[in-house]
Amino acid sequence: TGRWAALASSAAEALNLARGMGQPALTLMPMAWLVWVAAVRGDEDYEDRLAELERARQGSHTGILVPHIEQVLRCARGAAAGFAGPGRAFGQLELVAYPWEFQLSAVDAIEAAVRCGREGQAREWTGKLERIAAATGQPWAHAAAPHGRALQADAPDAAARFLDALRHHAGSARPFNRARTQLAYGEYLRRSRRRVDAREQLRGALAGFEELGARAWAERAREELRASGETARRRDGSAGAKLTAQELQVVARVREGLTNREVAARLFVSPRTVDFHLRNVFAKLGIS
Repeated sequence: TGRWAALASSAAEALNLARGMGQPALTLMPMAWLVWVAAVRGDEDYEDRLAELERARQGSHTGILVPHIEQVLRCARGAAAGFAGPGRAFGQLELVAYPWEFQLSAVDAIEAAVRCGREGQAREWTGKLERIAAATGQPWAHAAAPHGRALQADAPDAAARFLDALRHHAGSARPFNRARTQLAYGEYLRRSRRRVDAREQLRGALAGFEELGARAWAERAREELRASGETARRRDGSAGAKLTAQELQVVARVREGLTNREVAARLFVSPRTVDFHLRNVFAKLGIS
């Protein structure tokens, strides 16, 4: 649902609790989610987070958690590899095996396949999306399927499929997917020499990525806008994207009306630490 800041905050809290209880196996899943957030945003610390997780996994007995951690990591590696080139992304995403993984990485996988010239695989994955859409009626699947077809279609059909995808995105709670479709449609329109039409889609994509804190995707949309003849001003992004995971934890509890001492007890930190984080929050958000 695009609540990446809340995801990172919850994962960071789970990680702190697991470490505090001396349960190393329980640190791995929240660490995996923090790796995924860093990957999909294009954060510079993705490699560091991945290396930290791999070190933590060595010698840790995770039991039933192993396949779940691997699923998150496959999606994360595929998302991160997409910034390095479609070949690397395809190599990671063709390993996707579980329906849950496929939901997170379907558009990445289809785009990588198309850009690698693996049209047969792209058609197979798009067909899988269409079956999911028919079986579940989920708006995200009904939007992702025509997006995938549009990437493979001839020019007249592609525009209609992109518009169909955007229509379904209107009823879906997946802002990242919507921004991805707007970016792909904008790229298509610009390459079709419809630069004015492309700008509207690219502006929407850029705004969506910036709101999510997806810095690398925002830069890609910004480059496409420049290529269309328009220069986009850099935004600071959403308030959530500005705050660290622990700052978000503090803010969430302050919003409940808790005192600083009560927040400290909930988070297993000192009141002085809560004061420190709140000062940073006020400075970042311009609250006096």
